[in-house]
Amino acid sequence: MKHCFVDTNLFVRYLTADDPVKADRVENLLNKAAAGAVKLITADLVLVELIWVLESAYDLHSEQIAPMIKAILSTPGLEIINGDIVDRALNNYELKKIDFVDSYIAALMVKHNISDIYSFDRKHLSRLSGLKRIQP
Repeated sequence: MKHCFVDTNLFVRYLTADDPVKADRVENLLNKAAAGAVKLITADLVLVELIWVLESAYDLHSEQIAPMIKAILSTPGLEIINGDIVDRALNNYELKKIDFVDSYIAALMVKHNISDIYSFDRKHLSRLSGLKRIQP
């Protein structure tokens, strides 16, 4: 079976349907992956970029974006590199209104059993329990 990487712009077209023809083409590709005709792979960084695009260019908010990303994570035939970290980060992003990158960092810290972080960021990191922010 052929393995292919999926870039951010495919997810943008599919989720926003701002170009219906391209959105349909992406849907067909996802259906092929679900049927086992192709194995699709993408990375956590692609999803981070997708979140940024949806926030900045489409004015969407975390409570709108998180379900979209969760749907991507559960798409049959699509493997997300570090998808477990993205999934964990989505909870704080959506529920605690934390910047996604900060939430991702916190999820990565949990995965690696790190509780202390050097940072000047008080706004987002202070909302997370189990994390100790230290100023250098």
